[in-house]
Amino acid sequence: MNFLAHAWLARPGNDGFLYGNLIADGVKGRDLSGWPTSVADGIRHHRRVDAWVDQHPRVLAARHRAPRQQRRYAGIALDLVWDHFIAQQQAGERQHQLIERCYQLLSARPAPQRLASMMPVLVEQDWLRRYADFDFTCQAVAGIGRRLTGPNRLAELVPWLYDDYALLEADFSVLWRECQAHLTSSGNDTSAR
Repeated sequence: MNFLAHAWLARPGNDGFLYGNLIADGVKGRDLSGWPTSVADGIRHHRRVDAWVDQHPRVLAARHRAPRQQRRYAGIALDLVWDHFIAQQQAGERQHQLIERCYQLLSARPAPQRLASMMPVLVEQDWLRRYADFDFTCQAVAGIGRRLTGPNRLAELVPWLYDDYALLEADFSVLWRECQAHLTSSGNDTSAR
């Protein structure tokens, strides 16, 4: 659910490519033939970024530091924490323009069913800018946990997120620098297909 990170990495691409990156978490399956080519390329790029990030040594180390019982859910929380750091560190006119572009796309195009109820709230409540506030980010983490079945393991991670904040920020600095170097795309590269 790290919309802001995916938006930054896809910003050089056209609107279809950016939109595909934004909605990819709501699209299931490998068959993307029902989507326009640029949107399908965006979905593929999002998945490639997720796979790369999930195997990054700093992400693996952060997940290992999470409390054992909640470790399985740490990746979800970390995605939102990465957006928090991006919202803080990239604040400025370029980010303002990127967020407005994302909100226009998400408002103008229908979201996949799995995200349909969330997208209007994300736009109306300005989540992408509000992620700069760590309290808001932690509320969002707990909110996602309420949608999962069973105990809210994501809410149980929130104290760890506060306690581990400095280490998470250091992990993010390395991760984000490498993401930008290796995964920023306009959608024109054939490696995403």
